[in-house]
Amino acid sequence: MKLKKEELYDVFLRMGQRMHLQELPENYAAWTIKRREQLLADLVKSDYTIDLYRQYRKHLGNSRYLLLLESQKLVVPGIVKELLHLKNIQWLRPFIPVYTFSRTLKLDGFIKSFILPAKYMAEIKALDIKR
Repeated sequence: MKLKKEELYDVFLRMGQRMHLQELPENYAAWTIKRREQLLADLVKSDYTIDLYRQYRKHLGNSRYLLLLESQKLVVPGIVKELLHLKNIQWLRPFIPVYTFSRTLKLDGFIKSFILPAKYMAEIKALDIKR
């Protein structure tokens, strides 16, 4: 089941209210404005960011590093794409339905074994939700 953006906002609003957070946006539209303001105020590309991505490339290798960047393009806000100079071309998007279907057939393990480092497979399998 896929939640609409407004339903997702409502879940987080209720959670924030239970946590007694103050000045929560009253609706989805107000939340999007506040979120954009916070992203613009709080995000910056720094030497730490550059080093982090250098380490990603070093430890993941070129092909997995490119896969990481493509994955991030699918989920990060536009302002993050701008800061990281991520181009809008998304070659990974057409493969998402294929991966989703592979999970239905329980073949996703094969795909993971192909793209993820073998030395971490035990930890990766431990993260999988039992279906």
